[in-house]
Amino acid sequence: MSARRKARKRALDFLYEADIRGATALSLLSERPAEELSQGDYVRELLVGVEEHLSKIDELITTYAQGWDMDRLPAVDRNILRLGIYEIVWSSDLDDGIAIDEALTLAKELSTDESAGYIHGVLGRISSIKESIAI
Repeated sequence: MSARRKARKRALDFLYEADIRGATALSLLSERPAEELSQGDYVRELLVGVEEHLSKIDELITTYAQGWDMDRLPAVDRNILRLGIYEIVWSSDLDDGIAIDEALTLAKELSTDESAGYIHGVLGRISSIKESIAI
């Protein structure tokens, strides 16, 4: 498993825990000892990016996750989408296809086959219109 894949998984862990606990992922990150984070820099980059753009990310999920509102999405799927959208829209050093593939890998490992297909559709749509998204 690549270092970035491990960092995405760890960032997802923080986002999921924060979502469940009603906290911020960055506050949870700051509570952990540094030696617990082997890919700390990229984990922090992802968490800062998602938190900085959270309202726009959630707006995109609400708009393009047809038939689902934020409260009905399983927490793991909601946070996989948040990571994927952040990487697609704001991470210029990463190809959209890689961001989508990484999100699908997380969904297949941690959620259901149906979730992976659904996440693929939402992220594919975001990728196809990202140039027209007002950020």
